[in-house]
Amino acid sequence: MVMNDPAVVELRRLSARLGRDGSLIQGAGGNSSIKQGDVLLVKASGTWLARAEEESIFVPVRLSGVRARIAAAEPDPVSAERLPAETDRPLRPSIETTLHAILPHAVVLHVHSVNTIAWAVRVDGEQALAERLEGLRWAWIPYVRPGLPLAQAVARAVERAEPDVIVMANHGLVVGGADCAAADALLTEVERRLAISPRPARSGDADRLSELAKGTPFRPCRDTNAHIIAVDPALRTTATGGTLYPDHLIFLGPGAVALRSGENPADALRRIQTHDGKPPAMLLAPDAGVLVRNDLSAGGEAMVSCLADVLRRLPSDAPLVYLTPAQEAELLGWDAEKYRQSLDH
Repeated sequence: MVMNDPAVVELRRLSARLGRDGSLIQGAGGNSSIKQGDVLLVKASGTWLARAEEESIFVPVRLSGVRARIAAAEPDPVSAERLPAETDRPLRPSIETTLHAILPHAVVLHVHSVNTIAWAVRVDGEQALAERLEGLRWAWIPYVRPGLPLAQAVARAVERAEPDVIVMANHGLVVGGADCAAADALLTEVERRLAISPRPARSGDADRLSELAKGTPFRPCRDTNAHIIAVDPALRTTATGGTLYPDHLIFLGPGAVALRSGENPADALRRIQTHDGKPPAMLLAPDAGVLVRNDLSAGGEAMVSCLADVLRRLPSDAPLVYLTPAQEAELLGWDAEKYRQSLDH
């Protein structure tokens, strides 16, 4: 399989377009793949789909080998099956390579659609989606850790129903098709069915945020629409209640932290203990807006925007499912996610 193959060129074009759509892909999140014969070409870990046409971001692996190793429940079914790539970049296949390998479709698209996530974090998510996705071959996958555990859960769903659409609780959406056009059309249809009108954005207080940030490791969030996380009491309560999906945890840390009444960032830092010992990636200032750590990457800031987009689509009374402390620890201790996080810049 070569990068100038027409089907691969089309995948790169489609991937770049999806990657530029913040309602579907945020930063280095999401992935895509194509199968030709016994080769699976899949996005590399930590790369951005938005750059698919200008950079070499895909890695080939031997499909039959990956599938055999998944069936044998090997801890790492992918590394030994990598094939030579047409790039000098030291790329690793996506942490979701096993998911792409399990599905029979020639083209697979995995997106972190904010519409889908807004349904997938709800207690009644599966029930609500059953009505909206009626007529499509689809499956609901209860939350499991990305990678091999998720691939094994999807494999069981494939055996039962051969779905073309998979909604992963607290995670995202996967669609498959015979080619790029079919996968793209199916993704568009699912998005149409799951679309939720977001509540209007609310601006923060730029002057107050700048004053709070002085002399601290924080700066105002650049996305003005994201300030609603802090200034809307209902959204602030939801954000500080825990972690709703993996990419938030990996790039922003568990949940979110809000300033208490009369508190400034220096006071907050004295009481906050983070998992990595750094200041929190995001600090919510009620009635002012969102502060982010000075060194937060573009990918991390995209995750702040994603959180705002998801929260704006949640009814204030919707019962939610957060990741448990054990699930958070499992993700934070996973070497594959540590590697992906190390590439974020």
